[in-house]
Amino acid sequence: MGATPNDHDPGVLVSTKEKLGPTGRPLPSFPIPRPLAQHGPARIIAMCNQKGGVGKTTSTINLGAALAEYGRKVLLVDFDPQGALSVGLGVPIHELETTVYNLLVERGHDIHDVIQSTNTPGLDVLPANIDLSAAEVQLVNEVAREMVLARVLRPVTDDYDVILIDCQPSLGLLTVNALTAAHGVLIPLECEFFAMRGVALLIDTIDKVTDRLNPRLEIDGILATMYDGRTLHSRDVLASVVDHFGDKVFHTVIGRTVKFPDATLAAQPITAYASSHGSAEAYRQLARELIARGAAA
Repeated sequence: MGATPNDHDPGVLVSTKEKLGPTGRPLPSFPIPRPLAQHGPARIIAMCNQKGGVGKTTSTINLGAALAEYGRKVLLVDFDPQGALSVGLGVPIHELETTVYNLLVERGHDIHDVIQSTNTPGLDVLPANIDLSAAEVQLVNEVAREMVLARVLRPVTDDYDVILIDCQPSLGLLTVNALTAAHGVLIPLECEFFAMRGVALLIDTIDKVTDRLNPRLEIDGILATMYDGRTLHSRDVLASVVDHFGDKVFHTVIGRTVKFPDATLAAQPITAYASSHGSAEAYRQLARELIARGAAA
């Protein structure tokens, strides 16, 4: 089977037979990315959706692990007081003396001392716990309060290729900090009707941050999650998302599977817990697609 360059992105090959993917568009073949000669500076991506339960944390962990498999140095920033990302990587959050919270509200801490390595080579985590819930109140009276996270991350930006920020499910000051620090936004969107209703509000917030605080910010893409191709509802929602947002929707779609909670219980990315599972391959494809789009090194 032959392949031809994609007119929209010459780095992406499209099968000449034009196999349709779950989004109803021709499914490109995303090439294995080349190894990097050197690391940094990082592209910072905020994983953001004010609705909870749409797969933000799962996608942050597994996209980060997939990028690390391809030789990228990745830092995951847990920016949710629930600390689910940290727990999902085996960090004992209740035993931590310093977290991202301390870096935000106190002086004198070195971010290098707070970052923890994971069992996945090339993948590090900046952990959080319930202490972070107090940061929103404490930052209210800070000068340039929206830019505190950008200051915190600055010393390690050159150490990584990609920094993924797992945002909390709200559009409060912490999320605005993440958007102000980021170059791009990746929006995980559950394939369920009510999940679509809040996307317009999120995009309005992104537009305001871009206009007032961070002109470089752009939407890297919308990731359909919890997709079940057996149901008409999932297929209709995905078709509607593609109708509304077009090429902003990733070709990669993440399906529902019990392997995700199983991997979380094992404190492993699915790429390690069930390496040959279709969902592990889906996140590898997402990593390749992100790189092919130029949204990651």
